[in-house]
Amino acid sequence: MDTGRQPLWQEEPAERTRMPDPVRTAAVRAVIIVALTLIQAMVAFLCTLAGSWYAFPAVLSTVASTVVATWGVLDVWVTRQVWIQRHGVRSQPSSTARELRRERRRARRLERRESRGGRSPADRAAA
Repeated sequence: MDTGRQPLWQEEPAERTRMPDPVRTAAVRAVIIVALTLIQAMVAFLCTLAGSWYAFPAVLSTVASTVVATWGVLDVWVTRQVWIQRHGVRSQPSSTARELRRERRRARRLERRESRGGRSPADRAAA
């Protein structure tokens, strides 16, 4: 049944390709660890302001969590670099870049032919 209204959203192709699975897994892990570390830091801060007995252990565990969160973020970066190194980057040059490369190749071939005396490979084979 067509009501004549536009849909709520329009499907558009993604501008960026999806992250590889290992990188995405590491990124999700890092985000969760960082979020928990921030919550823990806020609890430690509030406990310190309140003068609670829990302030000292909370600050110690927050310092440890900060180290773990830094490790998690570095893990994302290292995982991404390793994945790129192992699988390479899919390169799809635009048609204009491809055409420029073809023109440069043709010009180099012409220069080489002219420097050899203007004879083509077919001429040399016949001689």
